[in-house]
Amino acid sequence: MTSAPAIGFEYRPSPGYRFVLIGVAALAVLAVLLGALVWWVKILLSLLVLVAAVRAVRRIAQSPVSAAGWAADDSWTLHMTSHDDLPATLASFRVLGALVLLRLKTAKHGTHSLLLAPDNSDADIRRRLRMRLATLQSEDSSARA
Repeated sequence: MTSAPAIGFEYRPSPGYRFVLIGVAALAVLAVLLGALVWWVKILLSLLVLVAAVRAVRRIAQSPVSAAGWAADDSWTLHMTSHDDLPATLASFRVLGALVLLRLKTAKHGTHSLLLAPDNSDADIRRRLRMRLATLQSEDSSARA
């Protein structure tokens, strides 16, 4: 088999994912408020949900990754907002329909999760990633057999 071409893409956090997080947090607060709890417990739990949601949305919005690349030799490179290029390894991945979730590990900055969705990435990039990840997964399963 010929080697797969390199895949490179710019990365920005998905605005749709932030809206989904806010919606889930709103539903969680509503569930707490409608529950049969003492009023002060309802307020405390609602505040905890809101703080957790704000922290999650901020963490997503402040992603230090600005681009990623997957070379033909299966090596990954992350381009950070600080203009550093860091080698990375693919820790895990999930493909959920049109979404591609990558977990990339660097020695210097730990693990980074990149969610590629229709609102933050090109359909062709996601298609090429899905095809190459499927090849990687099939090679992994045949090596285990």
